[in-house]
Amino acid sequence: MASAVIQTGTRLTKLPSGRLSLPIKGMTCASCVGRVERAIKDVPGVKTAVVNLATERADVTFIEAADPQAFVDAIESAGYSVHEETTELIIDAMTCASCVGRVEKALRQVPGVIHVNVNLATERARLRHMAGVVTIADLEEAIEKAGYTSRPVPAVPGGAGDQDAERREAEGRELRRSLLIAAVLTLPVFILEMGSHLVPSMHHWVMHTLGLQISWYIQFALATLVLFGPGMRFFRKGVPALLRGGPDMNSLVSVGTAAAYGYSVVATFAPGVLPQGTANVYFEAAVVIVTLILLGRTLEARAKGRTSQAIKRLVGLQAKTARVERNGATVEIPLEQVTTGDVVLVRPGEKVPVDGQVIKGASYVDESMITGEPVPVSKGVGAEVVGGTINKTGAFSFRVTKVGANTVLAQIIRLVEEAQGSKLPIQALVDKVTMWFVPAVMAAAVLTFLVWLVFGPSPALTFALVNAVAVLIIACPCAMGLATPTSIMVGTGRAAELGVLFRKGEALQALRDVSVVALDKTGTLTKGRPELTDLVPADGFAYDEVLALVAAVETRSEHPIAEAIVAAAGQRELTLAAAEGFEATPGYGVTATVSGRTVAVGADRFMTQQGLDVRAFVPAAQRLGEEGKSPLYAAIDGRLAAVIAVADPIKETTPEAIRALHALGLKVAMITGDNAATAAAIARQLGIDEVAAEVLPDGKVAALKKFRANGARVAFVGDGINDAPALAEADVGLAIGTGTDVAIEAADVVLMSGDLRGVTNAIALSQATIRNIKQNLFWAFAYNAVLIPVAAGALYPLNGMLLSPIFAAAAMALSSIFVLGNALRLKRFRAPMSIEANADVAEGGAISTPSPVNRH
Repeated sequence: MASAVIQTGTRLTKLPSGRLSLPIKGMTCASCVGRVERAIKDVPGVKTAVVNLATERADVTFIEAADPQAFVDAIESAGYSVHEETTELIIDAMTCASCVGRVEKALRQVPGVIHVNVNLATERARLRHMAGVVTIADLEEAIEKAGYTSRPVPAVPGGAGDQDAERREAEGRELRRSLLIAAVLTLPVFILEMGSHLVPSMHHWVMHTLGLQISWYIQFALATLVLFGPGMRFFRKGVPALLRGGPDMNSLVSVGTAAAYGYSVVATFAPGVLPQGTANVYFEAAVVIVTLILLGRTLEARAKGRTSQAIKRLVGLQAKTARVERNGATVEIPLEQVTTGDVVLVRPGEKVPVDGQVIKGASYVDESMITGEPVPVSKGVGAEVVGGTINKTGAFSFRVTKVGANTVLAQIIRLVEEAQGSKLPIQALVDKVTMWFVPAVMAAAVLTFLVWLVFGPSPALTFALVNAVAVLIIACPCAMGLATPTSIMVGTGRAAELGVLFRKGEALQALRDVSVVALDKTGTLTKGRPELTDLVPADGFAYDEVLALVAAVETRSEHPIAEAIVAAAGQRELTLAAAEGFEATPGYGVTATVSGRTVAVGADRFMTQQGLDVRAFVPAAQRLGEEGKSPLYAAIDGRLAAVIAVADPIKETTPEAIRALHALGLKVAMITGDNAATAAAIARQLGIDEVAAEVLPDGKVAALKKFRANGARVAFVGDGINDAPALAEADVGLAIGTGTDVAIEAADVVLMSGDLRGVTNAIALSQATIRNIKQNLFWAFAYNAVLIPVAAGALYPLNGMLLSPIFAAAAMALSSIFVLGNALRLKRFRAPMSIEANADVAEGGAISTPSPVNRH
């Protein structure tokens, strides 16, 4: 465990006296056992400590309340660590940011819990706790005491999707039904009361047909049905929360509507109790408030459902069945029954059910759901296929290598869920404010009531009641609570659709702030494998003739450059004769006889040794040098035949990606093992600003620290395999991989395609998401900062303006809808760079760089 410091800023709750069993990591021998036992016994209150090397556990008994953090600190000070676990729970019945704060507070108080993160938009809690100390039952009990219910998240990523969808749909149906009933019952109340105020003829009709008292009786009956029917949901949740001393949004609505309703009941049935001239009814305010808030909740539920569509689409990519060879026959079985090693058959147009390796047949497979690249990829024997991708043309069979939670698609779903459930640093201030927001609003409502009662005009009691209710109703912690998580949900979901996986939600904010993008050369700027890039034949020699003879010689060599030349001959379908008398001169070159012709391949000094003058190729050699390439030469039958360059080609999309990074105002740096001259040539060619050359693999971290000078924030882009230390050291680590390299633990962001343009898209999406979050937070805070004073009557001394509780309810409902609607705009985010094709399968036009290895 890297650190036992509680990130929420709260110490672990003390354990009652008794026993504790801790799993210990890092013990290897009996002396380790002794050190751990001594460390634990030094903790105050410990009676006995028995450490077992075989089970790697420490059983501790203590005679007084003990702080589990003290055990963690003691064990870590001895050089070992306590194993942590992560648990995720689905929380029901949360409605606002105050709910989030109360659930987090309740979970932090469970002994052994280290860190808690509760998300309103995803309705989930993710906890880190000491293994063996905390149980699911402990957590569920704490949540229940806080007034909410919970259940574990299914183990398979995305497994909760169907359940969540069904639950949300049921909640949506219930909300729509309640809204319809409330609206039908509210309309007559509104017409009777407000119609009489707004339309004189309506007032005369009510007074002469029904009479004022009968009108009030009708309003009372209808309002009672609304408040104790559809509106009862607010009282069921709000009143217990108020009694627990933890009021939430429901408490504000409950108190506000109850005040308006109660005052109206007294005015209707016991008007003599009230001061002269204050017997007025506000049934219409109570029922319209309930109806408008139900309308807001209904629209909010629909919008929240849309924020999770990215996960739904990913889950929907999974096939339901697979056609598998069993006992010599082909049978169709549910996906859950497929096991590793099965042979699966896929026909044209079908989804690939799980991950595997092709063993028969060939086809083109649409992998856009993995890489974001729309061009289908050729798959033949030995190729890897990924579950959820779509077979386009031919049929093939593959052997299953991964199933269930181990498949690429399952890993993607898990990464997206984790990113969507995370909190950004910008959320810290929001959490602090919202914990005190509802109590502060209730205090403001009480103060408003008292000020109007003492200093207000006649009838002071009426003014005091109306304004206090308006303050209670207009306050909206929901908007504050939803401002950040909804933007994260939509932003990370959209990123997944573009082939960008944010492993950590914090990277969304950190990526926006980078000023330098450092790129590893091999595999990131380049394709990562040597290729023949240039072959310039001398007069009297043909291209294919020279290539066939040189490749025939190189078949005898295992050098990467030799392999590239042989591969180039294979691509042109040249027939290679057998090479005889092969001889290698280290540091110079090789010679052999092919079909009776003597062939020599090597550096310029090797040609000089052979008595050949290379001056005829000086212009070509200079051009190659300017491009950062080191030329090789070929001689046939004692005549100089060609100049050759083998290099690791730059991906076709790299120059465009670097220009796009510059357009975002970022500096671009390159880290390479090439010599300084070659690295400088590549940097000039691509327009790279800074270079760290001749860097060994373990020197990349030091290079990043150099780029970070003067306070610059650095993003490092690597292949995710050899670059783990640098990916971890950078402010943001981006791993460029393919669909089979998803689980790159050191990176903060994984780019599913091998295309560097994904970096630009990730940064642009980060900027758009943070901008969206700031817009939401500005609206949420500005809304409350401006309208709560207005609801309290701050403008009354200036222009006589007061805010009706009805308009306050409408404004409150609209505030949450505005935040959700603004977050949903991220679904329409357009990537600044369209990734149209995999650079590895594109043909021609490659810009090349030299291979870092020396020739022979």
